[in-house]
Amino acid sequence: MSGEDLSKLRIEKRFVPGNVARKKRWVASFLLIFLMLGVFVLYWTGLLAPTATVRVFSAQKIYPSQTFTLLNASGYVVAQRKAALAAKITGRLVHLDVEEGSEVREGQVVARLENDDALAALDLAKAELDLARVALEERRVELNNASQELERKRRVVGRGYVSGLDYDAAVARHERARAAVSVQHAIIRSGEAAVRAAEVNAGYAYIASPFDAVVLTKDADIGDIVTPLGAAANAKAAVVTIADMNSLQVEADVSESNIQQVAVGQPCLIQLDALPQERFEGRVHMIVPTADRSKASVMVKVSFDRKDSRVLPEMGARVSFLSREIEAHESEAVLAVLSSAVVHRNGKDVVFVVKEGVARETPVKRGMKLGDFLEIVDGLALGDQVVLAPHDLRHMARVKIEE
Repeated sequence: MSGEDLSKLRIEKRFVPGNVARKKRWVASFLLIFLMLGVFVLYWTGLLAPTATVRVFSAQKIYPSQTFTLLNASGYVVAQRKAALAAKITGRLVHLDVEEGSEVREGQVVARLENDDALAALDLAKAELDLARVALEERRVELNNASQELERKRRVVGRGYVSGLDYDAAVARHERARAAVSVQHAIIRSGEAAVRAAEVNAGYAYIASPFDAVVLTKDADIGDIVTPLGAAANAKAAVVTIADMNSLQVEADVSESNIQQVAVGQPCLIQLDALPQERFEGRVHMIVPTADRSKASVMVKVSFDRKDSRVLPEMGARVSFLSREIEAHESEAVLAVLSSAVVHRNGKDVVFVVKEGVARETPVKRGMKLGDFLEIVDGLALGDQVVLAPHDLRHMARVKIEE
């Protein structure tokens, strides 16, 4: 192959145009600017900002009365009028008209014991009384005859038609008849007393309510032996237990060191464990004049201002003793947060609500000041967690809740 042919096989180098190089520099600059802008946006929104540790408070319902509560105490609802109904005699329960929850009236018979023997004794006493009354009529007839005979002989004894002996016999007969009538009156009074005693004995079998009440427990069933002594192993001492629901009061234990803050007639607010969302107004009815040395406390009885059928004996209760009466606008619970959670920014009140580790600036409408709390009229929901003292916090900042 000749040199000329070899020269034709040479590979020529091509020149890279300048516009391609410039295009690559523009792309790199654009990507760098976009990256810097993205970093700035992420940092501005708080996604790349360091996580702040904050303290939070959950928005909750509070009662305005909490701001003027002097002290709190716990206790139980207790019926001041309560009775275990039992019989004075021993007998078998044969009839029961009530059950748990039944309402009874004063004098209403709720149960009856077997009393056939007492009823038989009553019938016998009534029969004997009837016989005594019939005998009295006989004695009265005899007295009437004796009186007539004596009167006739008195008129003729002076004329000699009747001897003195016959007259004396007539007088004696009259006196015996009059005495017999007096004796029969005494027998009737005794018979009437026997009837009353038999009625009382028969009435012991009937168990009646001593006042208007509600049956709390049924302690015996038909067929049980009921005895006031409870000597037998299977005998029942009471048939039912009743309570006057109008006499319900809370018996709370107040520490000896705080009892000077309690006075008779003082307004109170009662919360029942069974009804945690309800508040019942009341006032101090009595401070029991003795202390419990084992608990270093004094019992205070608190009455309800209004009766409620949902309040039952033995319910757990908490009592707030107030420094003043509750006004009309203070009776309902309001949504509130601690005052330090609300800050003023850009001419409006805001809070920072924490959700999924991010604090979001949320405008709110404030209401009345309640001590350390502030009512939130609008902008929050019950249970929302808000940051306390969020002075340097920004919208959408990442936060960590302090344990």
